This record gives sequence, structure tokens and C-alpha cells, in this order.
Amino acid sequence: MTLGLLLAFLAAALLANLLTRRGGRLYTLLVLSALAVYALQPALPVRGLDFWLPTATLALAVLGWVLTTPDEQRGWKANAPAALILAGLVLALGLTRLLDVSLPLTASPPPPTLQVALVLILAAAGVFFLWRFARPGRLLLGGAVGLLLALFVVLKVPALAQAASAGLRMLNLQSTQTASPLDLRWLGYSYLAFRLLHTLRDRQTGRLPAVSLAEYVVYVIFFPALAAGPIDRLERFTADLRRPLEFGAADWAETGRRLVAGLFKKFVVADLLALVSLNATNALQVRSTGWSWVLLYAYALQIYFDFSGYTDIAIGLGRLVGIRLPENFNAPYLKPNLTQFWNNWHMTLTQWFRAYFFNPLTRALRSAKKPLPIPAVILLTQVATMVLIGLWHGMTANFILWGLWHGLGLFVHNRWSERTRAGFAALPGGAQKALNAGGALLTFHYVALGWVFFALPLPATSWHVFLKLFGLA
Repeated sequence: MTLGLLLAFLAAALLANLLTRRGGRLYTLLVLSALAVYALQPALPVRGLDFWLPTATLALAVLGWVLTTPDEQRGWKANAPAALILAGLVLALGLTRLLDVSLPLTASPPPPTLQVALVLILAAAGVFFLWRFARPGRLLLGGAVGLLLALFVVLKVPALAQAASAGLRMLNLQSTQTASPLDLRWLGYSYLAFRLLHTLRDRQTGRLPAVSLAEYVVYVIFFPALAAGPIDRLERFTADLRRPLEFGAADWAETGRRLVAGLFKKFVVADLLALVSLNATNALQVRSTGWSWVLLYAYALQIYFDFSGYTDIAIGLGRLVGIRLPENFNAPYLKPNLTQFWNNWHMTLTQWFRAYFFNPLTRALRSAKKPLPIPAVILLTQVATMVLIGLWHGMTANFILWGLWHGLGLFVHNRWSERTRAGFAALPGGAQKALNAGGALLTFHYVALGWVFFALPLPATSWHVFLKLFGLA
């Protein structure tokens, strides 16, 4: 996300703050968030795709609401305004193709207007059919979960993404020779999928609150958090959304603090560190062990300041419009062990995987007819969870290795903690502080070494960097 786009979002949030003090916030946020879906999408070489992917985002959000809302709560009268606003925005953006001036709302000129109108009619017919006749059950909800995961796999597996790109190019009568996995950069899909999967799963278990179409879509595509999180929960988000917008001096001060901190972290600190951070190019060029560590330290700090900077900006923008997004980072590099690191790094992602994967898998393994020993359960669940988080970032060997690195590290810490807890508690306070300081130093370096897999594309390159770091190459 560019600085210019972030400043445009800030202007939009300020405008929403000023215009919605007395009402209308829900539909204002619906319009702003829907437009942001298109504005954030980068240009793509497949003709029309940078228009259809944001349109698919809106369609999936509407589909998610239909599938998670009981029939008696899908009243047309209450939800028609939101449906008409979304359809009208898509059609209006399609009509911008006819203008002589270029608007910064879509990455490239939209497809032909007739094509947009036809797709809208077909989509509306499909949604109407589900709206009137679909009864959300285990099969239908399971199918929706499967669809989201299948799309995720296609986008994340380079070979599948390239094949999909070739197919789309063929439909567009474009050359398939230059098809690339990068042709399918669907901005925000990962976080979109997390929010949709959360609501689908909670609907299956009967824990999802009833919300309107406008509330649901705003939650799914809320523009400050669309591209990089944090991952909120529907019930918490809508509680803020329904609360009157009251904004005092303390709110202005906190909003300003978060925005300034976020912009400084991202566009000053992180961008400067990026000049000397570890990457696929300099990994093979560096000659000395000392400089290898400099590159690694720079990357470890860059990824933190980049991501936490975006989080600060999202929280600040959200607060401007009355939404208090959850915190995502809490000084993770200062924590004394790997477990506490993961409780404070990208916290909403960790909590999501804990709630929807780690805890259910642990319960299933422990309640089996022949349950595994507790250490084996801990090993399997922690490794499986971290590998899955690695695959969420990208379905490559290096992300699997990164997940294994952290999964095994968490298991070792768990076993060590169990053995030493009583002895640690008996130590005097000064000794505990010294051990915690040493633990923080050790944890930081363990995490930093793990970033080698994260920053580089191939295991061979990562192995070369490891050898260089320890003076073996």
C-alpha cells in the first residue's frame, strides 16, 4: 500500500468522522470500504482481472452473509439498501469506462459496461436464489468453506496460479506464453477468507450473532483492515458499529498518536531497513559472517516495523470512524520465550488459528478412544498449527520449513518449561529477571534465524545463509 493511498484513506476516514456524527455511519462505511476494495487492487496483466477480483470480493461477502443468516432474518426490506448500494457501485465503476478522464478508483479501465451489467444480473440471480431458498446446513456451509480453501490453494500454489492465469488469458484471447503466478494477485483475499471462515464456522456451531447485510459486508471488507489486518471478530466489530460515534479530545490524541507512529514505523524505519535487509539477491552476494548478521537483524526489524506500522495505521483509521480494532503486536521481540513471542506477534492471527484449528485438534486427539500421550499431542498440534500458518503465507518448501522451525521450537520450550517451572519459581527476583533477559535474547535470535526461511525463496539459499552466519561457508 502506497503512502498516497494511505493518505486518501485518512481523508476518507476524517470525512466519515465529520459526516456521520448524527447517523449514517453504516452506509458511509459500506460505500468507502467497497470503493477501497477496488482502489487497493493492483493492476494485473490479465485483461479485466483487476476489476473482477474486487467484484468477486464483494460477491463473496454477500454470499457469506446469505449462508450465515437464518431465513427469517434475511428480510428484503431491511437489507435492500445495502444490496442496491453494492450493485450500484459496481455498475457505476463499470460506467467510468465511458468517461474521458481516468479516475483513481480502478487499477485499469473496467471491462465493457454490457459485460459488467450481465455479470451483475447473473450474480444477483444467484444470490436471490440462495436468499429465498437456501437453508444453511452442514453441507452448504461445508461447501462454502471448501470453496474458500480451494481458492486459497489456487492463489498460493505457484503452479496452480500459473495454470489459472493461462486459462484466464485464453478466455481473454491473450497469449498464454507469459502466464505467471503473479497474474493472480488478489489483494486482501487472505484476510477476507479468515473473516468469512470465522463466520461460517461460528454459524455451524450456533455462536454467530444475527447481523444485517450492511453490517456483515462492512465487517468483511472494512477498509482500514482489509489488506493487512488485524483480524477482528464479527460480534465485537458490530458492537462498535452499532454504538453512537462519540469523539472527544482523548480520541483525537490517541488516533493521532497511532497514525503518526504507524506512518513513521512503515515509511521511515521499515523502508530504510529494507535497503539492507536480507533478500534473495544479497543473500548470495554477502561475503562475511558479520555482514550476514547485519542483513538478518535488519530483516527481523524491518518485518516488525513494517507490519506493526500497518497495524497502527489500521487501528488509528478505525478509531476515527468509531471502530476499535484489536491490537496485533505487543513488543514481541522482548518476550522471554517462544510461547510468549507468539502470544504477542500478530496476535489476532495466532488467536484465530488457536480457536479454529489448534484447540479443536487438541480436543479431538485427547478425546480419541486411544488417546496419544500428552507430549505427542502437544508436538503434533503445535507443529501442525505452525506449518499451517507457514502455508498461509505461501505454499512453498521454505514456508513449511519456517513452520517446522517454530512448531518444534514451541514444543521444546513447552517441555523445558514443564521441567523447570518449579525451580524457576523458587529463584530470587534478581535471578529471575536475569534469566528472563537471557531468554529474551535467545528467543529473539531463534526467531531471527527462522526469518531466513521466511525471507528467501529456496531451501538451498537458506542453507547457504545459515552456513555463512556461523562462519562455515
